[in-house]
Amino acid sequence: MEKVRSSVTNFFGRVPLSYTRFSLTPQTDGDSSQVEMKLADDEECGEQTMVEHVVKPRKGHNNCKNLCFKILGISLLFLIGFLIGYLSYRSRAACALSNKDDGHSNAGTDEISTDANDTEEADTPEESNTLYWNDLKGMWAEKTKDVSLNDNIRKWSENIHEAGSENEENAAFLMHEELRKLSLDKVWNDEHYVRLQVAGSSSNRITIVKNNGQEEVISPTAYVAYSPAADIAGSLVYCNYGRKEDFQIVSEKSVNVTGSLVLVRSGLISIAEKVKNAELAKAVGVLIYPEPTDFTFPEAQPETINSPFGHAHFGTGDPYTTGFPSFNHTQFPPTESAGLPKIPVQTVSSDDGKKLLELLDGAQCPSDWKVSCMLGPQLKEAKSVKLDVTNVLAEKKIYNIFGVLQGFDEPDRYVIVGAQRDAWGPGVAKAAVGSAVLLELARTLTDLVKNDRYRPRRSIVFASWGAGEFGSVGATEWLEGYLTTLHLKAIAYVNLDSAIQGSGTFRVSASPLMYSLIKSTLSDVKDTVSPTATLFKPLIDIDEDDDSKWATSIVAPSLDDAAYPFLAYSGIPTVSFSFHKENKQYAYLGTDRDTMENFMSLVNVPLVCRAVMEFAGQIILRLTHDHKLPLDYDSYNYKLLRFSLELSRKSIILKEMDLGITWFSSARGDFRRAADTLTQEFTHSDFEDKPMLRYLNDRIMKVEHCFLSPYVSPKETPFRHVIYGSGKHTFTAMMENLNLRENNPTLFDKDLFKEQLALFTWTIQEAANALSGEIWDIDNEF
Repeated sequence: MEKVRSSVTNFFGRVPLSYTRFSLTPQTDGDSSQVEMKLADDEECGEQTMVEHVVKPRKGHNNCKNLCFKILGISLLFLIGFLIGYLSYRSRAACALSNKDDGHSNAGTDEISTDANDTEEADTPEESNTLYWNDLKGMWAEKTKDVSLNDNIRKWSENIHEAGSENEENAAFLMHEELRKLSLDKVWNDEHYVRLQVAGSSSNRITIVKNNGQEEVISPTAYVAYSPAADIAGSLVYCNYGRKEDFQIVSEKSVNVTGSLVLVRSGLISIAEKVKNAELAKAVGVLIYPEPTDFTFPEAQPETINSPFGHAHFGTGDPYTTGFPSFNHTQFPPTESAGLPKIPVQTVSSDDGKKLLELLDGAQCPSDWKVSCMLGPQLKEAKSVKLDVTNVLAEKKIYNIFGVLQGFDEPDRYVIVGAQRDAWGPGVAKAAVGSAVLLELARTLTDLVKNDRYRPRRSIVFASWGAGEFGSVGATEWLEGYLTTLHLKAIAYVNLDSAIQGSGTFRVSASPLMYSLIKSTLSDVKDTVSPTATLFKPLIDIDEDDDSKWATSIVAPSLDDAAYPFLAYSGIPTVSFSFHKENKQYAYLGTDRDTMENFMSLVNVPLVCRAVMEFAGQIILRLTHDHKLPLDYDSYNYKLLRFSLELSRKSIILKEMDLGITWFSSARGDFRRAADTLTQEFTHSDFEDKPMLRYLNDRIMKVEHCFLSPYVSPKETPFRHVIYGSGKHTFTAMMENLNLRENNPTLFDKDLFKEQLALFTWTIQEAANALSGEIWDIDNEF
């Protein structure tokens, strides 16, 4: 302190200022006693300063001049100190941001000590509370390496808990209690009153009417929800997987489906899509069987499959409150989804499916269908096949259970991770694994925040859905109820349903915005079969010379994916993933044999659970850790380029209609330029400027939402996404219409196509504009 005092004294060219206390009362003994304290300056002009008990008068005309010099000097000192401190801080910030892993210049939220009594400790680097991605990734790997979920999986599959049942309600309350024990920031319930379909008092059945009048009855163990109750009869036609192209092949072989039941094998597309295609072909009913060669089985189990449960609603949510949330006492008008089937549908076992295949006569099936049978509709030793469905509707109360771990910088921006809780049958692989992983993620992430210094920038919402088996009913009703609230708040949805169906093959379905995040995460997670390799290695084996082709292994989001309504209805980026054996679905999924014993014979449960935890956890951590949201908006450039090339191949046809793709190419170019500009803005931005960072991240979040067509009604056409949605507004529907001009001109609708092209183009332009930012920043050539 003496050195500092001396420096200040020398700077002003005088001795330290003093404050003198003396008595104004005359002393009788003549003593003028004084007390001098060299602590502060006397600010009154005309006062005297005492040095060594001597009062020296100061010239009045210099006082103001001296005061000005003092102020100037102090200001100069302050400015110099500020600049030194600022430059020092910027240097430390630059060092922090340069600590990257795989190009991620994103540190965790800084936590600065402000303890006035411990300044030296606060400045010590070893005491910094910053978590960088490398550190965080290592912590997560350490926390998940010994994860064991066997007991929790068993607990969530102890009782059959079909949606709306008493057991399922108890499971909901148990989930609420388990989340509450974790000391999350908040745990809450969301109740819905929905109409579900249940099995009738008499079981559904299929009857084979023999030529001699005898009947052979098939009694399935499961049913298909939302199938209309009916009793129909007809001949039988085999249509492979029930895809549009399968029905086309049958038609080309001069086999008439009209008035017949169709027999199709399960897989590749949803039950609802199979039924819809059968309706378009004018079939009167649908029978679905599992072909054993399409599935993987637990060790030492016979390769037979019981009839699986499913639903036939071509949509998601409660089909009787389409577009509306099914809260209690809501006064919405009666409605019925256009996606409900008009013809009955029933699943049968693999053995019963084989029995029906053996009935067929007529033309031979195509060899690439890999099934040795005839197409029908002629039958061997039988007159007809009857289908009797007795399903009934029931009002049910379902629960969604939520917990939240709030972010420290942007708590109103959140990543949602969820799993369905209900199941038809034991539902180990179908629902219990997802519920167990959800709870373990919540526990481990909470521990990471409370005990390991992690400060997520954004919130994490854990969701346990009700009535997932009936078409993501709980999740869809929640989205319908809070659609506006979720806009520009929900960053992404991570789906945990049916995540383990084997080991050896990793399958992922996602929005293009998630592609690069998925790629980097797969490169960090060890393979479940070869511990020396990562999950990314088998994907780049597709083409060792071009690892960019790994994205071709990503499956397009589909209707039977629980994440589908988040993407196609709400415009929220999604990722769903699962482990398989030989890229085949688990044989017992959705059946009464989906038990813990069979599941443990299928996979090394701890090993695969570790991989699930590590993959899902890293996705969540990156989305809540990074300064810049790790959503790859540039990936849609390649999607749009592919669309442009498809249209270019039709240039001659378009020219004949006085149409072109100039406008579409311009919109695509604007999107590309907007993406490049945003990337440059991030490159030159200050990551410590939180308002600016939030503004840039919000522009990224607008991209997926802007692919929802504003020209169709959410009530009539809920899946409005122009790329992954369903309806005439999509690119797929537009191209199907255009192809009719060549293949079936009488069905081609020129006016509809012109409208489709115009509205699709402008939707792309709107996405480009949203990516650009404010209206004065939009620079397009449209």
